[in-house]
Amino acid sequence: MDVPYDLTSYVRVLKMATTPTREEFLQVAKIAGLGILFVGFIGFLIGTTMMLLTGTGGV
Repeated sequence: MDVPYDLTSYVRVLKMATTPTREEFLQVAKIAGLGILFVGFIGFLIGTTMMLLTGTGGV
């Protein structure tokens, strides 16, 4: 591991990074929120299906 080269690369990336605009941030937040809801819905469907198939009362 070449530490000086790695640090130079990290500093270069940080210098190129910019703060997102409000619109960019809101768009990313909406997409992330939809993704979380989608994964939760899939988990709910799997849990409901397993509960119906096994006949248990759930948690």
